[in-house]
Amino acid sequence: MQTRLPQPELRSDRLHLRDVRISDAPALFSIHSDPSVMRYWSYPAWTELAQAEQKVADIQRQRLELDILVWAIADAASDRLIGTSAVFALDLKQGRAEIGYSLHPEWQGRGLATEALRLILGYLFDQLQLRRVEADIDPRNEASWRLLEKLGFIREGLLRERWHVNDEICDTAIYGLLRRDFKAS
Repeated sequence: MQTRLPQPELRSDRLHLRDVRISDAPALFSIHSDPSVMRYWSYPAWTELAQAEQKVADIQRQRLELDILVWAIADAASDRLIGTSAVFALDLKQGRAEIGYSLHPEWQGRGLATEALRLILGYLFDQLQLRRVEADIDPRNEASWRLLEKLGFIREGLLRERWHVNDEICDTAIYGLLRRDFKAS
């Protein structure tokens, strides 16, 4: 069975963006079991490796059934998964999609998330000809919204009390990026 939308490999000097593999499950678990990474997500930190294994299986199934792109953000030298990024709610006819991302704390603060998103956004705008990309961010997650703003995203609204995570009711800031506002360099 063929995936609906081809998953391109994207590269920079430091990163290799590729398919998520079952062998990535331990590294994926390391990211999603970290409470500091999951603090602002819409679900709590994982507690078992089986959750990561199930997530990889879900990604592989979704790639067959939906127009969704999910990249393993891997270190170019070792090909070790250090983060992920997903493009979902992809509507080629409307020219829009949503994006999400995570990066292991040991790899944060080096500009790697910015580098990965630039590669992905360049592909979305140049190859898929999208007009708009959106992101849903907890407004308290300053590192994430600063990353988006550096790339040209604009905060377009606030959805109050949107999520219930870790016994806490949380707001969501909606960010949007138009092709013409994308800062690729």
